Amino acid sequence: MTEIRRVHYLGERPLFASHGVKIYDTIFDEGESPLKESSDIELYNSMFKWKYPLWYCENVYAKSTTWFTMARAGVWYTKNITVEDCAIEAPKNFRRCDGVTLRRVSFPDASETLWSCKNVTIDNVTAKGTYFAMNSENMTVDGLTLYGDYSFDGAKNVTVTNSHLLSKDSFWNSENVTVKNTFISGEYLGWNAKNLTLEDCTIESLQGLCYISGLTMKNCKLINTTLAFEYSADIDADIEGNIDSVINPSSGTIRADHIDELIIESDRVDPSKTKIICRG
Repeated sequence: MTEIRRVHYLGERPLFASHGVKIYDTIFDEGESPLKESSDIELYNSMFKWKYPLWYCENVYAKSTTWFTMARAGVWYTKNITVEDCAIEAPKNFRRCDGVTLRRVSFPDASETLWSCKNVTIDNVTAKGTYFAMNSENMTVDGLTLYGDYSFDGAKNVTVTNSHLLSKDSFWNSENVTVKNTFISGEYLGWNAKNLTLEDCTIESLQGLCYISGLTMKNCKLINTTLAFEYSADIDADIEGNIDSVINPSSGTIRADHIDELIIESDRVDPSKTKIICRG
């Protein structure tokens, strides 16, 4: 492979359509699309300071590299990219990519990040921003700390483990999502989802877990979670401890030690389709 070391690039497309290049300690400064249409690229201790650095690329590895604020929309339409130990300050990163691996990456502005991507692995990532991972699919997430509303909207085939999500409206319109050993705090959790499974999770949510088709909960805690399960169907929920309030579930079984307030309106749902079991 060709090696490039300690170069300061300016201007548009300085390494356009490069193939088989290792890049060390290099700055891509003002000038769009420095590595557009490139393949088999390795980046070490380098910096992107301007827009669209890695569009339509293939087989990219980036280690200890920084995307500054103006390197926005940094990785779009790219296949097979691994990013490790990097700081990505720029928003709107990773869109319509296939094969994305992120390890030990921080996103201080993750607004509109990871949109419509496929085959994504996230490992020990911290992100702050709205609409994270919208419409992405085939995702494996472990150790994500997320600050930002509307996450995973429309996502499909997702597994989340050992994570911490401070996110209103998370998992809306999602399908085939499993979340394990995770803390979730945010209003309106999971609305309009299909096949949502939560195991060993702690949840705080106003009007959470409503309008879901196929909801499974195993050994979960609902802390300050009110008006839950409204119009959700095919529920199999086993809750550790109490639930503050439940309103109008459509069908299934809900188990808890105690439910402080149970609202069933027979003009809105058929009470015979839901079984409520209070162990206490």
